[in-house]
Amino acid sequence: MTEIKEEIPVEEGGLNFIEQEIKEDLAAGKNGGRLSTRFPPEPNGYLHIGHAKAFIMDFGAAEKFGGTCNLRFDDTNPQKEDTEYVEAIKRDIHWLGYDWGDRLYYASDYFPQLYDLAVRMIKEGKAYVDEQTSEEIAAQKGTPTQPGVDSPYRNRPIEENLDLFQRMNAGEFPDGAMVLRAKIDMASSNMHFRDPIMYRIIHTPHWRTGEKWKVYPMYDFAHGQSDYFEGVTHSICTLEFVPHRPLYEYFVKELADESYCPRQIEFNRLNLTYTVMSKRKLLQLVKEGLVRGWDDPRMPTICGLRRRGYTPSSIKDFVNRIGYTRYEALNHIELLEHSVREDLNKTATRVSVVQNPVKLILTNYPEGKTEMMSMENNPENPSEGKHEMPFTRELWIEREDFMENPPKKFFRLSPDKEVRLKGAYIIKCTGVKKNENGEIEEIYAEYYPDTLSGMPGSDRKVKGTLHWVSVPTAVCAEVRDYDRLFAVEDPSSAEGDFRDLLNPESLKIRENVMLEPWLAERIKAGDHYQFQRLGYYTVDPDSTQEHPVFNKTIGLKDTWAKMMKK
Repeated sequence: MTEIKEEIPVEEGGLNFIEQEIKEDLAAGKNGGRLSTRFPPEPNGYLHIGHAKAFIMDFGAAEKFGGTCNLRFDDTNPQKEDTEYVEAIKRDIHWLGYDWGDRLYYASDYFPQLYDLAVRMIKEGKAYVDEQTSEEIAAQKGTPTQPGVDSPYRNRPIEENLDLFQRMNAGEFPDGAMVLRAKIDMASSNMHFRDPIMYRIIHTPHWRTGEKWKVYPMYDFAHGQSDYFEGVTHSICTLEFVPHRPLYEYFVKELADESYCPRQIEFNRLNLTYTVMSKRKLLQLVKEGLVRGWDDPRMPTICGLRRRGYTPSSIKDFVNRIGYTRYEALNHIELLEHSVREDLNKTATRVSVVQNPVKLILTNYPEGKTEMMSMENNPENPSEGKHEMPFTRELWIEREDFMENPPKKFFRLSPDKEVRLKGAYIIKCTGVKKNENGEIEEIYAEYYPDTLSGMPGSDRKVKGTLHWVSVPTAVCAEVRDYDRLFAVEDPSSAEGDFRDLLNPESLKIRENVMLEPWLAERIKAGDHYQFQRLGYYTVDPDSTQEHPVFNKTIGLKDTWAKMMKK
């Protein structure tokens, strides 16, 4: 089993380390005492819960300290970008409760300024055009302990560099024919300083700028400059960018001065057990049909979690619990599930649903009679009131709630045993009917008329209580039971093809699930319910009044609480 290092955030005065540093900068009057953060997603995929941790900090810090947060799309690679992703990203951020107001930007907004800066650096002898292949450039980079080797084009004349760069942008050369590199230090101990690439040729039309540009800036060149152009004061990113920070500062100082300069601060990524966070791997799962799309409820994407029934407040609570630190950790998915369960326990309406039905016939209950039983909507919140549920002679109960030869501590229904039907009567099993294969088709029982729940004299105690649905009024539905997508705890670090680690039991579909009619009349996509004794479920967007569909959000069993007791 993978050793899991838990995050234990160290906070002072209710602030995490990032917020503490922001507070100190503001107190010192840096950047005129102004705070501006940004969230810079690439529009080449859907956001996942790791991105949520990032933008919860970006937007949250701005809210806490009275600053602003920009949404800026890092649209510097038209080969991989799509407006579908742009709209999905905006939708997901809004769903979690954040808004950028009028501060929506794109890196492509700054293509003219970035190009002008590159030209200036060429003229100052700080950049050159390299005609080597990417493999040749990589081979000359050296190693962390061995200096790199100068490109044969490193000292070509400024005028020639300038002419070639302009012709690159004019479309005279094919993709990959040449790149523009910063002329820094091929012997630097920081590999990122060994003449990093600033621009490459891409002939694919850009979804915003069309065919205006044939050269596109690399992330390390565009990111810090875009922060500067927007007036961003704190560029908050994940730990893999720590070695990039000196390069970020190197390029920014080509523009900035002492009066204003963006600052980069890094925190740990969100990693979850039984999950992969690699956008490349998630894209593979989608494109190869191994999941039903980006919003498949087994995916860690925000849209997938939303479809499964996770709530914004539960995701924020989870992020708050794990906190922000300077070391990487693998977090238990059980803690995320615990946050979801806690939130839904307070808000989800309780309903009666039978997933694996078998018919129960009360032989002494009058045929054709219907009583309306009163059911609490949410015992955690009595103000939500009650609803009525029809009770008849024939009922559906869970097949697992009956055993002919039960073990000693089986407190549900069995021959000659008494149980209470939730919100209704106590019953006693009197027999069963089986088909030719020996399977139980019907269970027979007698009810005690003087044991109606809530009525005087009905306080007789029995150990078992079963949920049920009336046969004549039940509505048939589909339930999709979701489990973890991967069968191993840490699929990201496991050897071999990650697709071989998928959990074959991650989705089970039940077709003949019986709903109480009160629920069936209220089918609305996204609504949350607790199916009595079964778990929390959410109405799927595929659902219709004629064919209700529910996704299993989370079970009732709190595995996190159990783990914490060990």
